[in-house]
Amino acid sequence: MKRFLMIFLILMWASALYAGEWDADQLDARRAIPNDITPPERLEPLNMLEALDTDEGVIRRVNVRDGERVVALTFDTCELATITTGCDMAIINFLRLNKIPATFFMGGKWMRTHARRVKQIMSEDELFEIGNHNWSHGNCALLSEDALTKQILWTQAQYELLREDARLKDIAPVPTLFRLPYGRNNERALKVIASLGLRVIQWDVAAEVGDNTNVKHAQRSAKKVAAMTRPGSILLFHANSVPKGTANLLRYVVEELTSRGYSFVKVSELLKLGEPETVRSGYFTTPGDNLQLDKEFGFDGTGRKSK
Repeated sequence: MKRFLMIFLILMWASALYAGEWDADQLDARRAIPNDITPPERLEPLNMLEALDTDEGVIRRVNVRDGERVVALTFDTCELATITTGCDMAIINFLRLNKIPATFFMGGKWMRTHARRVKQIMSEDELFEIGNHNWSHGNCALLSEDALTKQILWTQAQYELLREDARLKDIAPVPTLFRLPYGRNNERALKVIASLGLRVIQWDVAAEVGDNTNVKHAQRSAKKVAAMTRPGSILLFHANSVPKGTANLLRYVVEELTSRGYSFVKVSELLKLGEPETVRSGYFTTPGDNLQLDKEFGFDGTGRKSK
């Protein structure tokens, strides 16, 4: 009996220790890790996707068959070439504890900065999936074909390296979904992305507006988000501590949508439930509302001010 109790206590301790690895710590903060502008150890993934037969454009949402109340929660985690950003563990733990599926669109450089967190997210493959969000948030409307190809392939390679290091054979060899930084693209970019085998996933609900560190504001925002949401919607959040207060907002959005009869799936699952609704150029809420961002984040959107 004593031996059984000892084994039980050891297992409980080990379980608690493992769970503790997910708790936020200093390394999850913005700028906590020195910035590294070098390329990844591997410049191209070993697993190259086949080119798509057609360039379907930018998927904003899915017209779900039978109007089933199902939506996809998506979280961008990225950083520019000039800075490191954080990892919002309050968001990730909320999703884990409540068994809520989600899709994370990760920048390759951010993956390297937060490698241990990426491997943990990879390990929760039943709940989470990872998409490509360019290496250092390069603006797809400004990048040359060669530069865009590098941004995408470096990210695929970084994912592959972390997957190998975590010894996770059952998850996707490389991401098959892509999110446009700033929601920006042009026709050339769509052709490059399709040639590399990735589908472009936008959103139809940009959830984060205003100061969501304020609980009352977050509650009001959640009601507005829920009002904009339709069956097949794709919701945009961030999990890199930019902007702040997203964890607050997320809790209320989930609560509000659940009360309205919605359930949650990963983007790859949502795409199987109906026909994608597409556009040729990405945007936040109205066409052209992101054009001004071309001038704010350097000549290629990565924060760099000179070539």
